Amino acid sequence: MKTKTVRVDALARVEGEGAFHVKVKDGKVEEAELRIYEPPRFFEAFLRGRAYAEAPDITARICGICPVAYQMSAVHAMEEAFGVQVTGPLRDLRRLLYCGEWIESHVLHAFLLHAPDFLGYADAIQMAGDHPDLVTQALRIKKAGNDIVALLGGREIHPINVRVGGFYHIPKRREWDKIVEELKWARDAMIELVRWTGQLPFPDFEQEYEFVALRHPDEYPFNEGRLVSNCGLDIPIAAFEEFMIEEHAPHSTALHAAIKGRANYFVGPLARYSLNFDRLSPLAQATAKEAGLGVECRNPFQSIVVRGVETLYAIDEALRILDHYTMPDAPSVSYTVQAGVGHGCTEAPRGILYHRYVLDEKGMIVAAQITPPTAQNQATIEADLRAFVEPRAHLPLNELTWQCEQAIRNYDPCISCSTHFLRVQVERD
Repeated sequence: MKTKTVRVDALARVEGEGAFHVKVKDGKVEEAELRIYEPPRFFEAFLRGRAYAEAPDITARICGICPVAYQMSAVHAMEEAFGVQVTGPLRDLRRLLYCGEWIESHVLHAFLLHAPDFLGYADAIQMAGDHPDLVTQALRIKKAGNDIVALLGGREIHPINVRVGGFYHIPKRREWDKIVEELKWARDAMIELVRWTGQLPFPDFEQEYEFVALRHPDEYPFNEGRLVSNCGLDIPIAAFEEFMIEEHAPHSTALHAAIKGRANYFVGPLARYSLNFDRLSPLAQATAKEAGLGVECRNPFQSIVVRGVETLYAIDEALRILDHYTMPDAPSVSYTVQAGVGHGCTEAPRGILYHRYVLDEKGMIVAAQITPPTAQNQATIEADLRAFVEPRAHLPLNELTWQCEQAIRNYDPCISCSTHFLRVQVERD
């Protein structure tokens, strides 16, 4: 066979700027690279010298799609450093805020960015011409998620109501009434959409992944738990950097992550689902089975189904929390600022998001470390490209290119979140 090169210089329907390059020679994949070329934004450096209380609002600006995840990881890390724990109604409200983000993020990706791949459209605008009900339904469900974030977070994009210890302001019970009614509609609509995704045509592509996700004793994971894998990993969040390593790849401004002494790993909906199926609500479990899923899922193309199941769970969980809603005695708990190191890890829509902060006695940030989910998945995405392309190398170039793009979109990569590295060459005469 002659050499075949699959190249896309600007990926479509993903957040941020990236490209990919696959080279096949004599039927074997020689190169497979996800080239993240978006310039890094140096948030870890921006945080140094800033007060601890600024971290939730600064880190929220890293991403307009998953700002809640950045805020939650930041506040959990600060609270660990100060020895404070948020419990009761305030903790429930944090889960509710996370529900809102999962709903709006998952629906955006699954039905506006990913569904066109399965239905043969270049984008959601073209898809809407033939499937207006699908797009209208998805947008309405997404708005329900945005409404939760807007009311509890202070605004839909880059919320401003999150603080260390809780919130600045707590909405009154009556302010949730309209959202509750819309969530009830969204729950029924989401059941139908999950069943619909289960009927989509999926390539036969299952891989042996090491899934990594949070696991909580009682809950499907949002904010808390231990880091576990299907290959024996079981560590506290504070041990993240003892077991995970980030390395520079020359073709990417994002660092590649791996488990020390092992290999790349997989975070996100498939990992959460496969490691925590028993923590889903009964409704979410039953709907997943109706859509053809088992208790684990190893086909990344079925991630559209898993995201639908997680969206249904988030709606169900939001309704559960609001059904038992109790106004907290105060919008936040008190604490004492002190020097220390704090670690936080929560489940962003795309997977685990790790933060570590070193604070001085005045609560000023001395050092910061942020490891986003897409950077953790980048090496696995490239491994998927290698495994996916080789048996399909005979396909016409345009068809192979389309399928490779879809293989990357399975991960819903948030490229802007992932960029950390910049190589600078200085020449002096």
